[in-house]
Amino acid sequence: MNLPSFLYGTAWKENATERLTRMAIAEGFRGIDTANQRKHYFEAGVGAAVLDAIESRAVSRDDLFLQTKFTYADSQDERISFDPRAPYATQVQQSFGSSLHHLGVDTIDSYVLHGPSRRRGLGDADREVWRAMEALHTAKKTRHLGVSNAGLDQLDELWNFAAVKPAFVQNRCYARTGWDRDVRAFCRLHGIVYQGFSLLTANLRELQRPAFQSIVARSGKTPAQIVFRFAMQVGMLPLTGTTSRAHMREDLASAAFTLSDEDVRIIDNL
Repeated sequence: MNLPSFLYGTAWKENATERLTRMAIAEGFRGIDTANQRKHYFEAGVGAAVLDAIESRAVSRDDLFLQTKFTYADSQDERISFDPRAPYATQVQQSFGSSLHHLGVDTIDSYVLHGPSRRRGLGDADREVWRAMEALHTAKKTRHLGVSNAGLDQLDELWNFAAVKPAFVQNRCYARTGWDRDVRAFCRLHGIVYQGFSLLTANLRELQRPAFQSIVARSGKTPAQIVFRFAMQVGMLPLTGTTSRAHMREDLASAAFTLSDEDVRIIDNL
């Protein structure tokens, strides 16, 4: 699987989405994460930036890893892209078609279930949705499938149910749970790529601890760079949603240095 080392997350950017996505591509991001959920994402803005980058020959379509999501109706606002009264398979087809239109592409690199329908285990809706997503994969409309905001029990159930196994798990990643240690272990066991988001904002208290601050001081790197480099070294594909050009450059530079095994151990146990 040819993957970028970093994903640029486009949530909560509203009318700045196009400008910021264009900036991220210009600064070197080749992985773009979005969702067909107008409540929190402006997928069409991502598409406009992608089209601009391709038409200006800054990148080709093959250079980009585009990931979007199917989001259930109860997590949408009134700007919904499918008929919520339709069968789940139809909802997936309509949402996916809308995503292709928004993004201006013929295929998606990764299509993600934006969270199971309930907190524990999988519901019938999740099974219907996953089968519809598998049909898109079989039709070569998406290269990979994934799931977001999923617990270990849900991943285990999905893995045993799925004909097309999830290639990605995308979770909010908390230091207080060992950086989602159990889910990451499941992903390693099954060859799934773990995508970690909110690596900074979910861990503000932990990143103030003296042990972490000591690593920052010794390294001469920014706290964000240390966190993202740690994530890479433990096998995560990190997301950043920064709106700063300088921070985009700094975040991408996380790939250019290495933390010691001891520093990784310290951060892993914050």
